[in-house]
Amino acid sequence: MIKEIQLRLLPEQAANEQTLKQVVSLETGAEVKDISAVRVLKRSVDARQRTIYINVKLRAYLNEVPTDPEFEEVEYRDVSEGKPVVVVGAGPGGLFAALRLIELGFRPIVIERGKNVRERKKDIALISREHQVNPESNYSFGEGGAGAYSDGKLYTRSKKRGSVEKILNVFCQHGASTSILADAHPHIGTDKLPQVIENIRNRIIDCGGEVHFETRMDSLIIKNNEVIGIETHTGRTFMGPVILATGHSARDVYYYLYQHRIAMEAKGIAVGVRLEHPQHLIDQIQYHTKAGRGNYLPAAEYSFVTQVNGRGVYSFCMCPGGFVVPAASGPKQVVVNGMSPSNRGSQWANSGMVVEIHPEDFPEFASYGELALMKFQEQLEEHSWLNGGMKQTAPAQRMTDFVNKKNSFDLAVSSYTPGLIASPLHFWMPEFITSRLREGFRYFGKVSKGFLTDEATMIGVETRTSSPVRIIRDKESLQHITLKGLFPCGEGAGYAGGIVSAAIDGERCAEGVAMTAGCLSH
Repeated sequence: MIKEIQLRLLPEQAANEQTLKQVVSLETGAEVKDISAVRVLKRSVDARQRTIYINVKLRAYLNEVPTDPEFEEVEYRDVSEGKPVVVVGAGPGGLFAALRLIELGFRPIVIERGKNVRERKKDIALISREHQVNPESNYSFGEGGAGAYSDGKLYTRSKKRGSVEKILNVFCQHGASTSILADAHPHIGTDKLPQVIENIRNRIIDCGGEVHFETRMDSLIIKNNEVIGIETHTGRTFMGPVILATGHSARDVYYYLYQHRIAMEAKGIAVGVRLEHPQHLIDQIQYHTKAGRGNYLPAAEYSFVTQVNGRGVYSFCMCPGGFVVPAASGPKQVVVNGMSPSNRGSQWANSGMVVEIHPEDFPEFASYGELALMKFQEQLEEHSWLNGGMKQTAPAQRMTDFVNKKNSFDLAVSSYTPGLIASPLHFWMPEFITSRLREGFRYFGKVSKGFLTDEATMIGVETRTSSPVRIIRDKESLQHITLKGLFPCGEGAGYAGGIVSAAIDGERCAEGVAMTAGCLSH
């Protein structure tokens, strides 16, 4: 017999399969020895009250061995003779576009400017150790995209344009833990995600597709207002319709599109800092006890949002038990991001703390047209580099000093391995941003006592929250786009925000290729 049960449990009751079996025994009257297995289908933490509960939906197998699969597998065919489609970028948008193309019978040719996911790691290590940023291989560029070495969080609110469940199942099919199917905020972890990415790449190649690393697209090949391929810096050309999935940091691509008058529009972004607390403090605040999370609860998360003078101020990409990492992708930049390993086991918690900005908020950049906020990003990142000592050391300030407009004469120990330099962020960052951050922090400190603290460190700057432009396409079907044969995709094109939504958009762009070719009816 198989029973599905919804439970509200104490953390120690939900700790492992054995304790869950004991709860199922009490709920069903079955003997523990007769419960063959327990499979968790959904799991979330309810920390709204002083008593913390775990909400669990599970499937119990009574005197029956599980035979149903833990996840649904997608069947991928041999497409070695299929029509080629060029996929520029091997982040989640590009990789899932390639997988969907294989499902639809097309042969993907994936072009990635950076290195494979393992080789990237060596270049990333040099950023912290020697303050060297390889402009083609860093936290933003390379196989897996910006998410590969900056967390692997899979939580998304985007459910209108595709199946989140399918994306998660495909991750499981390629080696991710099936826990991502159950957790309310699924997370693979930076230590686990590279192997999953490798498995996806191998799938593409095994099915007859191609993957080319250290190959940068330099231009589109356009004939009669139709994109028919790309030229690369290696001198090779690759022919076929083009899915452009280059990520939000490929500024050379934006410059190219702008110079060639390919339709784009400026879009709003959010800019601010990384805010780092001791994880034990966040645990105490979120779990309402000095004991923190104890033995059975995960590292606590938080989410804050408010409005200050007509603009949103909010936390972004919260990383419990994580690290702040250097995310620059070129010279004279200091940019920070956050990540967590799969166990979320560090002593720090960090989050982006950002202010919503619109193109009209900085009229001094209006002359750059659609690239106005990208130029603003570039200037702010250079100011961060200058104030960080012109290395990858980052400018930083204690949270309370920032709110009180005081210099910090010392800083807390940080996870940011290149190092921090005390700097008056309140002085040199734009007042449009700092004034709103100050008010936001005061509000967050009121609604969550202890959050506004001298123990927290602000690290500058967080600028890569999303693309500063949107590459125009038909939002309904992708059949009619500004240039036939060009399919702008994912976060870099302004249509996604995070791994899962980029993957969904990648699938959607692959379907757009098929519809244009008359191979997909809907």
